Amino acid sequence: PGRDALVIDPGDDGERILERIHENNLSLKYILNTHGHFDHVGANRKLKEATGADILIHEKDAPLLTIAGEQARSFGLTADDSPPADRFLNHRDRIELGGICLQVIATPGHSGGGICLLMEDLLFTGDTLFAGSIGRTDLPGSSFRQIMVSIQEMILPLGDHLKIYPGHGPGSTIGKEKRTNPFLLSPGSREIG
Repeated sequence: PGRDALVIDPGDDGERILERIHENNLSLKYILNTHGHFDHVGANRKLKEATGADILIHEKDAPLLTIAGEQARSFGLTADDSPPADRFLNHRDRIELGGICLQVIATPGHSGGGICLLMEDLLFTGDTLFAGSIGRTDLPGSSFRQIMVSIQEMILPLGDHLKIYPGHGPGSTIGKEKRTNPFLLSPGSREIG
């Protein structure tokens, strides 16, 4: 094995991820989950069994890992249950690997244990903030009020220049989302909290 690597939110395509790992002579050390929904953890089992990588997630979402299959079935889909977490992530934790450092930012709302991962001028937002939208808040354990507080207090202050990479859809910047995201522009969105 060559350089150490990590993967964020392997929701599916475990075989394709493993192919990329082998093609690039990587050694997968960590599987980071921004939250415990099936579409973000569905390939955890395949990757862990193939590589022995540690699964890291916020403690509040850890119970969701082992019911990923049940979650998927409720949407008429299939997914493997994830093995349990090897380590819990908390706000301000740092994950260092191969010369990079990711800082954990707790952003509950889409789920009780949702997190974002900050790496220099990049923010992996999971299902908290999207280009032009926010994460769903009609799921068990989700809260519209909480996701708005997370976005306003934990994400927006990071700076307009910051690039965001959501769990679904295209990337954006915090500045663009402040100017164009209807959830951040709606009347009263600044007063939540």
